[in-house]
Amino acid sequence: MAASEHRCVGCGFRVKSLFIQYSPGNIRLMKCGNCKEVADEYIECERMIIFIDLILHRPKVYRHVLYNAINPETVNIQHLLWKLVFVYLLLDSYRSLLLRRTDEESSFSHSSVLISIKVLIGVLSANAAFIFSFAIAAKGLLNEVSRGREIMLGICISSYFKIFLLAMLVWEFPMSVIFIVDILVLTSNSMALKVMTESTMTRCIAVCLIAHLVRFSVGQIFEPTIFLTQFGSLMQYLSYLFRTV
Repeated sequence: MAASEHRCVGCGFRVKSLFIQYSPGNIRLMKCGNCKEVADEYIECERMIIFIDLILHRPKVYRHVLYNAINPETVNIQHLLWKLVFVYLLLDSYRSLLLRRTDEESSFSHSSVLISIKVLIGVLSANAAFIFSFAIAAKGLLNEVSRGREIMLGICISSYFKIFLLAMLVWEFPMSVIFIVDILVLTSNSMALKVMTESTMTRCIAVCLIAHLVRFSVGQIFEPTIFLTQFGSLMQYLSYLFRTV
């Protein structure tokens, strides 16, 4: 994601600059040399609009976030990647504790330290398996081997749906919400991968699905009852929705 790697959010064509600044607050957006449209209209959009479009999985906003929003001249990409990894490991640990709490109401008893250690080992192992399987699948299906760090940063950024788990600290949700968040993370990862590799959506979904399934399988070694609890909760929630409709 070098400074010369700005992209047109519409067609993905490389552009040298996104705007010209005449004075503070006075800019002119540049047009793409390929499609002749404004290269990145999100520069002038509110962050809430950008966030809503991310939730809607619009390719344009993914190109804006992954290529144009991060300035490598002011942001250390390596440090940003490690910070995101650390935050998501904490969120994954919290997710596992939430699911375990449905099976063991005494999660925070005298054995809470041992449970936390087991959860941490499980999360680290599952995520290591995810990275390894993702790299193999991406090499095999997309022939992507040279941009590993860039693509992994895109996958981390597109996993922002995990942040919604923090809402469960404040409000009470059914455990099926965790399963829904997992699905949204998968679809968001697939869209980010499509934007960054310009490959077909089918291949990108296949790569992400393989990696997430491997991650899930490794997680079951440490938490074998979580899936049944999670899947059963999801079915109950969907059944409730159908009855209300």
